[in-house]
Amino acid sequence: MNKSLVIITSFSIYAALFGLFGCDVGRNSGSICKKNPELCADLHKDSWCLVEKGDLIRSRYQLKITENPSGKQLYDQLIKLESYSNCIELAAGVKHIINTHRTEDRERAYAVSTQNLAQLQEYTKDNPDIYLAYYRWTKFNDFPSRDIVIKAEQAGELTETFMLAQVASHYIKTDVARAKLLYLHLLSHVKASNIDSDWLLALATIYRREQNVQNEYLLTKANTLISDNTASEEKLLALIANNSDLAVQLDAEAKELVKDIKQGKFASSQIKHRFE
Repeated sequence: MNKSLVIITSFSIYAALFGLFGCDVGRNSGSICKKNPELCADLHKDSWCLVEKGDLIRSRYQLKITENPSGKQLYDQLIKLESYSNCIELAAGVKHIINTHRTEDRERAYAVSTQNLAQLQEYTKDNPDIYLAYYRWTKFNDFPSRDIVIKAEQAGELTETFMLAQVASHYIKTDVARAKLLYLHLLSHVKASNIDSDWLLALATIYRREQNVQNEYLLTKANTLISDNTASEEKLLALIANNSDLAVQLDAEAKELVKDIKQGKFASSQIKHRFE
């Protein structure tokens, strides 16, 4: 499959033959479409799914101006195409009684998007790039691709937060000690605004398996403080044999933990030592 077909598969011969020149547009998707109409010809025309449509157009443009697209760029195209396809599928379900052409246009765009996605998945199915391996693992539960990602983590080659979090989740089932190290690493090194509160629940699960009820309580409590999740106070107290004095202590530590995480100070905090 040639590069043009990687960008947009199968909507016109013109797109397949269009070269890599004459491109001076920026981030605006409307400007991109005006100067590169082949990047947008298969998409729907009305105002539905504007965010997903714009993201897909910009991703296509980056592929077009890159002579040898990286695995990360192809991964981004897969994700953006999936997002667009899912959105336009819902939009296609909205039936216009008067302007029936709008419904037909969305249905056409959805059909083409699913075909494009399938062809891009086929095009990248044997690519060993870590991003594409990660995609196949999480999308299709492909074991050889999973092993590529796991091997990269063990070699210290993974840097993407979402990949490390996925590997940590996998390790909960296969290597609890390594899962704990990864989650603590994420809490220590990921920007506070990008911290996933579910990591605290994952650590709570690990300590439950280790029968460390105090850490399980503390981390579960911290999760409720940093997210919209709720937990039964009765069940939390039951974890620590209804010891109300201990509950007061652990509640205070949970607040301290959340404060350190929000301030980006977990790595140097005293409470971190509790989990090591």
